[in-house]
Amino acid sequence: MTRLHAHLPLPAGFRTVDVLAFHRRDPQQIAERILDGGPELGLDKAFVWARRPACMAFRFEGDVVDGGGLQDGHVRVECIIDDAAGTAGAATGEGHGVPDQAAFERLVRHMLGLDQPIEAFEHTHAGHPELGPLIRRNAGLRIPQVATPFEALSWAILGQQISLVAAVALRRRLIQAADRRHSSGLICYPDATSLLQLDAAALRAAGCSQTKADALLGLARAEVAQRLPLDEWLQTLPIEDIRSGLLAIRGIGPWTVNYALLRGFGWLDASLHGDVAVRRGLRRLLGREDVVGETETRQWLEAFSPWRALVAAHLWTVAAGG
Repeated sequence: MTRLHAHLPLPAGFRTVDVLAFHRRDPQQIAERILDGGPELGLDKAFVWARRPACMAFRFEGDVVDGGGLQDGHVRVECIIDDAAGTAGAATGEGHGVPDQAAFERLVRHMLGLDQPIEAFEHTHAGHPELGPLIRRNAGLRIPQVATPFEALSWAILGQQISLVAAVALRRRLIQAADRRHSSGLICYPDATSLLQLDAAALRAAGCSQTKADALLGLARAEVAQRLPLDEWLQTLPIEDIRSGLLAIRGIGPWTVNYALLRGFGWLDASLHGDVAVRRGLRRLLGREDVVGETETRQWLEAFSPWRALVAAHLWTVAAGG
């Protein structure tokens, strides 16, 4: 077992509410555990990291202010990485080194969105006639990230053409089918190698359509074969290489790519004009009665490059009634 620790200051008004809401999607909390009903405020997140079961324990400290932000806040994070031996699928851990302290701290900053240029975005667009008031209402909003690009991509595949509730249930069944358990008691979100322990029949039994099963397996095979070096791309962000490489996988389209660029790679210029909630939020923001289509949404978002995904995140709050 390996333990890594970090203690980082948080930006003024850091919105823990957004982080916890993002990871609270599954009410059964089999891979994530939210703590906000007692003395501790935090999140436990289990996933397969370097082919070993890992769990990140975030504990937020500071004075909570209006809107769920923290004043003089900081976060303490512990990551426990189990030994490969004795865990489900243990043989897949051979040949992969345990992540070091630098990789751990990069992951913490990535998952919390701490390097996102929020201040520059808000300063630039605070005077926009429609978006400005929304930015002020959501001051400090940043976009929480998932632990790995593979998680973002596989989650986006699972969510294609179904409701969020159905997608969350399907995600839960996939996690249970892969069954990579951590010593904390949580079940890890699988990596590509773990997913490849399942075949298409097992994925269909977990609730995936044949199309989604094929896309998940195609994605996993491409990453394991290094045709899609997702972790390397996370460090270098060759956007066009990522886009073309992902679109070559059958079952992955532009929406899936843009969502993964946002949630998995932290690229804030992904255009989510194909997202139904983004278009609904824009319609409400503009006070429109008619439907706002993809083309119009894409054109409207273009004015906010290189921060189109941040604008989409603000529009999500409108669509949700926030």
